[in-house]
Amino acid sequence: MLIVCGHLRAVPGGRARLLELSAPAVAAARHTDGCRDYAVSPDLLDPDRVNILELWDDPLALAAFRNQGPDDDLGALIAEYAVREFSLPA
Repeated sequence: MLIVCGHLRAVPGGRARLLELSAPAVAAARHTDGCRDYAVSPDLLDPDRVNILELWDDPLALAAFRNQGPDDDLGALIAEYAVREFSLPA
């Protein structure tokens, strides 16, 4: 299993729009073979932070989904990010 977790920092005032534009990706991921869970959520303390948590069966499933990538509108709302991948034994 592969865990992807971390956070994004939206441009100031952009978090609500970033979350709105992320909804289709969340829906798509949750319907992708190999995705066990996919969540994008607002941080409770930081008004510009968005938390990310993904669970995938394997790196191939994640790679197939990632090839879609964020569109320019979404990418323009991300000021910085810190996201890591962790592999767990099956």
